[in-house]
Amino acid sequence: MTPGAEGRLLAAARLERDIADARPNLTPAEAVAEAHRCLYCHDAPCIQACPTGIDVPTFIRKIATGNLRGSARVILSANLLGYSCARVCPVEVLCVGACVYTVWERTPIAIGRLQRHAVEAAMDEGAAAAQLAKAKTNGRKIACVGAGPASLACAGYLALEGCAVTLFEKRELAGGLNTTGVAPYKLHVEGALAEVAFIRSLGVDIRSGVEVGRDVTGDALLGEFDAVFIAPGLGADTPLGIPGEQGAGVAGAVAWIERLKLEDGFTLAGVQRAVVIGGGNTAIDAARELAKSSVPDVTLLYRRTEAEMSGYAHELEHARTEGVRMVERAVPATFVREGEALRALRLADGREFACDLALVAIGQARLGTLVAAFPGITLDAKGRLVADPATGRTGNAKVWAGGDTMGGELVVTAVQDGKRAARSIARTLGLPERPDSPMLAGHR
Repeated sequence: MTPGAEGRLLAAARLERDIADARPNLTPAEAVAEAHRCLYCHDAPCIQACPTGIDVPTFIRKIATGNLRGSARVILSANLLGYSCARVCPVEVLCVGACVYTVWERTPIAIGRLQRHAVEAAMDEGAAAAQLAKAKTNGRKIACVGAGPASLACAGYLALEGCAVTLFEKRELAGGLNTTGVAPYKLHVEGALAEVAFIRSLGVDIRSGVEVGRDVTGDALLGEFDAVFIAPGLGADTPLGIPGEQGAGVAGAVAWIERLKLEDGFTLAGVQRAVVIGGGNTAIDAARELAKSSVPDVTLLYRRTEAEMSGYAHELEHARTEGVRMVERAVPATFVREGEALRALRLADGREFACDLALVAIGQARLGTLVAAFPGITLDAKGRLVADPATGRTGNAKVWAGGDTMGGELVVTAVQDGKRAARSIARTLGLPERPDSPMLAGHR
């Protein structure tokens, strides 16, 4: 997988490169053998369990017959980010969890790994874009704000409909959390950027280092473009707000993961004991990354019980097998320091956990800054952008929204947000509905 032009910006000495792929790609023989296990169910539950509605039995059958390009076409039509979703989706609670083999308490089909096998083969051959039907240029101009999965999907689908799509990203690297925040054992930065390059190959113009509200105004976008899709993602890690938090050794988990993935020469040398505070998937990912990076003592602390954690049970089980210790009913009270050095985390009940590093993973701030840039957009009581859930259209008739800013939490649901918005934008602009349009694949 080649990261495309943006790959030149990647540092060579990145710690994530030392963390191996937890689910290596299948060999051709393994993929064919696994594909032949599929029962190709009528009204397959795996399709219904996929937020983007990928026709799973059909793409698997094509792998079984050696038609990898055809398989990739089925996947990418329904999900333009089918490569990253194959690697990062919690398939255990989606398609694989719905597999009839799971119901029968037998080993389910490795749907995610088969999906990766097909899409990666097409991308490596440079044949992925050619599998998708593209309309003639129609003269319509669309702006997408933010270059995460929702915007990439929306931009890609509208480019395939013949629109001139410009994507604005304030960072130098596009890809959103796929690039900056996904656990390295699921997806390295190179893979995320290779997918960005694929979206660009569909005809999308990506302008990196351009922040809406600073470098270009919302009014300018509304004046120049026929429609605007916004998916700015989330903001900074939420702090605990307890004594001793400010200073060396304490960091937000999302910011720390980004350093691990992107920072040149970032190291964990000297870290012997680490604690991660939180009960969600980001907390579990961070704990697993620490363990995989050979930190000897990693403890995951959660203020409630394991049964109340929002993180996936299968991910927590993997963390345990990798040496992570889970502690329930752990309410942080203060960080203990000797001078500037972090020494421990003290809980409200008096227990202390010695640590050299503490990562806080209790959520992220929502980004409401774009609200002021586009008149008619509002936030709900939880800070989420208000939009029609069926279309993504906001209170501004020319603006659609999706992704984390509307409360989503998965790459695959962000992709579906982008696809729904693309359909709505196309219909609003009066674009002809093509029977072979990839935008129409999957759930309506």
